[in-house]
Amino acid sequence: MFGSLGVPELLIILLIVIIIFGAGKLPQLGEGLGKAIKGFKKSVHEADAIELEAQQAQAQQPAGQPDAGTVPPPPGAPPSSPPPPQAPPKV
Repeated sequence: MFGSLGVPELLIILLIVIIIFGAGKLPQLGEGLGKAIKGFKKSVHEADAIELEAQQAQAQQPAGQPDAGTVPPPPGAPPSSPPPPQAPPKV
């Protein structure tokens, strides 16, 4: 779909953008777009790093041990029950 855009089409789009926003706003628009792309790339790389770190932690953990976030109940303890219902907020 976008692969068929050539130089003349891109120049027409640029001309329309200049007419709508004016030449003075173009640097600000470019800067904002650049910051948005940079932030997106940073968040993608951070998510990948967090996921990789979690996989490594899971691989290092022996199979017989529970996850670090869960605590097994002591022997002989009754099964856990759901929390009691909350009262509706007062207006």
